[in-house]
Amino acid sequence: MEPLKHECGIAMVRLLRPLKYYQEKYGTWMYGLNKLYLMMEKQHNRGQEGAGLACVKMSARPGEEYMFRQRALGTTAIQEIFAGVHRELGNFSPAERSDSEFAAGQLPFAGEIYMGHLRYSTTGKSGLSYVHPFLRRNNWRARNLCICANFNLTNVDEIFAHLAERGQHPRMVSDTYLLLEQLGHRLDRESERRFNEALAQGLGGAEVTRYIEERINVANVLRESSPLWDGGYALCGVTGSGEMFCQRDPWGIRPAFWYADDEVVAVASERPVIQTTFDLEADAIHELHPGEALIVRASGERRCEQILPPGKMAACSFERVYFSRGSDADIYRERKEMGRQLVVPILKAVDYELDNTVFSYIPNTAEAAYYGILQGFDEYLNAQKAEEIEALGCRITAERVHKILSRRVRSEKVAWKDIKMRTFIAEGNSRNDLAAHVYDITYGSLRPGVDNLVVIDDSIVRGTTLRESIIRILDRLHPKRIVIVSSSPQVRYPDYYGIDMSRMDEFIAFRAAIALLRDRGMESIIGEIYDKCKAQVDLPKEQVRNYVRRLYEPFTADEISAKMAEMLTPEGVDAEVHIVYQTLEGLHRACPKSPGDWYFSGNYPTPGGVKRVNQAYVDWYEGKFLKNT
Repeated sequence: MEPLKHECGIAMVRLLRPLKYYQEKYGTWMYGLNKLYLMMEKQHNRGQEGAGLACVKMSARPGEEYMFRQRALGTTAIQEIFAGVHRELGNFSPAERSDSEFAAGQLPFAGEIYMGHLRYSTTGKSGLSYVHPFLRRNNWRARNLCICANFNLTNVDEIFAHLAERGQHPRMVSDTYLLLEQLGHRLDRESERRFNEALAQGLGGAEVTRYIEERINVANVLRESSPLWDGGYALCGVTGSGEMFCQRDPWGIRPAFWYADDEVVAVASERPVIQTTFDLEADAIHELHPGEALIVRASGERRCEQILPPGKMAACSFERVYFSRGSDADIYRERKEMGRQLVVPILKAVDYELDNTVFSYIPNTAEAAYYGILQGFDEYLNAQKAEEIEALGCRITAERVHKILSRRVRSEKVAWKDIKMRTFIAEGNSRNDLAAHVYDITYGSLRPGVDNLVVIDDSIVRGTTLRESIIRILDRLHPKRIVIVSSSPQVRYPDYYGIDMSRMDEFIAFRAAIALLRDRGMESIIGEIYDKCKAQVDLPKEQVRNYVRRLYEPFTADEISAKMAEMLTPEGVDAEVHIVYQTLEGLHRACPKSPGDWYFSGNYPTPGGVKRVNQAYVDWYEGKFLKNT
């Protein structure tokens, strides 16, 4: 119901044959460019603030451009950047555009390597200068570097200081830009090392350039740079001489997948993106392991190399709950299982009145979990039916059996996203009034005053939309109870690895815990946590402990959920309102391969995450809390 922002999506295509090959086999030399477009569109949900693409032409001669880039802002950025490419191609005649050999030598964006990026900012920095890919220029092809990433680093200040101590002068404090400068510096050193080797062997002129380009080892560049990075990332890059790479963080926080055959190498943030674009079976696509890099040489030689030792696996569970495409076989199955796990708590919330309960879902991303709930209740109901039939014994009749078998789990489409209302044009009460009409309901789908209404969402983070519109809208159907169900656990802690939720007070679970402490005369705990967090502000990140977890310890999850329901129920709503959350154990049972649960548990996989959550609490306490005390 409340859209979260995920930082980025990545896509790369490396053609392993000359453009003429694709012209003859697929009817166009734009095969790689077209595949990149499809991969970016299939990941449009991952970033709608901006998009960019880059291309490397490996057959360019001295004096000819060999690295090209297009970037744009806004939700239509993908269309804009590809329209920009075609505008540049429009400067050539139809005959020239259809000639693959001419294209390979002369046309812009007619290259062998393509990189695409979709951006959502999580740091508050926006504008075209922050849209990936980032490009670092040099007269030596091997020293040119272009990067893009799905990531967020927790220790940008530390990286900045590291570069400054070594005499560099970064022009902006942006994690992408700092990484570009850091990697670029190591690429320069790697190039210089190969240059000295060439001179030692008596080579000169263009022979030196060829020697460098044939022996640049990107793995060395990554090994020298990445140990300093604290955060989640899937980092893609390409050099002007055609070295391509994608590296995943050592905790596996951010996802990355790849595919290769004798024609192409492809990389994307999600498996079904590659699967659909290239019409593949799922087992043909590989997941990049934590701390590993896929490296493709200018020659086309491919290898996977361990850059950093893998840490404790912390693949992001929110990818499974919300962000990744539900068409992925594993994710679809996991989301259904999240729904199945919720049968018992839902039964308790409706007082076991299953025959008087209607199930539905909002939004569409919760649909798979909804099917899981229906499956779970079908199993529950079938078990009841079997017991009832067995209990009939010698009294069994066709009429009685038919009556038992006629019981069904009731499901309806009770809410519709009516229009995309631009509520930002209004403020305050006017905005809330408009938000209350974003959804429409199916009148007559419930028996007023008799039926319970259970509506599942994939996550309840802030609660704003529930309070301002959803609960009031659902109450128009006059249910006896409204049960809002989250397929994921209570979101209690900020994220610092690429999802746009970094402030403590934006979480309804946090606000509910604060309210409970006040209600029960335990407000002193709020200050005690602040004192402990404040004492750690200047400590190295490796020494910091997460004291914010103390905030939730006095209460059960059910107590916090009940307080949330109280806080989110608008005045004038007649129905009882209940909120049911997935348990942390249920999430892990449903998603065993994605144990990264810091949003719910506070178990941050990196020291930088722990330091940032303590700082977030300090900022909240010194800001809003003290002002309102």
